[in-house]
Amino acid sequence: MTTGLDPLIRLLSRLPGLGPRSARRLALYLATHRDDVLDPLVRVLGETARAVRRCSTCGNLDTADPCAICADPRRDRATLCVVADVAGLWALERAAAHHGTYQVLGGVLSALDGIGPDDLAIGDLLGRIEADSVGEVIFALPSTVDGQTTAHYLAERLAGRGVAMSGLARGVPVGGDLDYLDDGTLIAALNDRRRM
Repeated sequence: MTTGLDPLIRLLSRLPGLGPRSARRLALYLATHRDDVLDPLVRVLGETARAVRRCSTCGNLDTADPCAICADPRRDRATLCVVADVAGLWALERAAAHHGTYQVLGGVLSALDGIGPDDLAIGDLLGRIEADSVGEVIFALPSTVDGQTTAHYLAERLAGRGVAMSGLARGVPVGGDLDYLDDGTLIAALNDRRRM
């Protein structure tokens, strides 16, 4: 059955976590709650599309350029955290664990997906290291083959620049039971163990 909602359903089904059935339910909900949900959503989407931009310094999304993080004078410019995407940056900010600055690569190297070094913001990263007198680069990349390949590639590119490099520790999450962890996590936790 085709309806006037089909274009909306097709667009919604392209969003992460939504398949065709979920998109259909969401489109129906939006259409039946026009005044209190659909119209405000359309307004906010338009405002967001006009206001949000990519930070020309780090690649974050914000309404200002440079973004609030890059513009913050309290940030430690000598410590630069490299993330694959904005979601990674926001996760670290949510935890309030990093007080330096960031560089969003825009993905990770992936031969299968055809993503090479020229497709990522590696030139921006190298420029930031020189311009901000960065002393340490923290690789906060996904714990995947592609993420680790990207970290190794970047480490090779940064070798000889006098910059300390580190990566996020891998292992047992806080509150995690060993019985529920996968083998790879257990191996990483044992290999990255620390003295007590």
